[in-house]
Amino acid sequence: MAEEEDDPGFEEELEDGSGGVDAAGHGRRKRLFSKELRCMMYGFGDDQNPYTESVDILEDLVIEFITEMTHKAMSIGRQGRVQVEDIVFLIRKDPRKFARVKDLLTMNEELKRARKAFDEANYGS
Repeated sequence: MAEEEDDPGFEEELEDGSGGVDAAGHGRRKRLFSKELRCMMYGFGDDQNPYTESVDILEDLVIEFITEMTHKAMSIGRQGRVQVEDIVFLIRKDPRKFARVKDLLTMNEELKRARKAFDEANYGS
């Protein structure tokens, strides 16, 4: 992809001089999603304890995707801010992602309404 050559993307975050060493001095970055990814991999048919290297590669891909989407979302709409509408705009051509985001947004609204109704019933506002 020609786009990847122009955008330094994920690698720019490791150029802080630490050489990929996290704050604790270990030889690798802190893993943010390892537990969740292991559960997802198991749910999709992998072993209950997948190889650490597989989880690490998958996490690198997830972080790269999130970083790219965030950078793209920051460049559209209001400059320097990420809004839900920007993310929806970016994924509008991918039917599966678009449907999933719409489902999650709808569920979020339903949960907000349910919490509000519960609070009003308990506190009589």
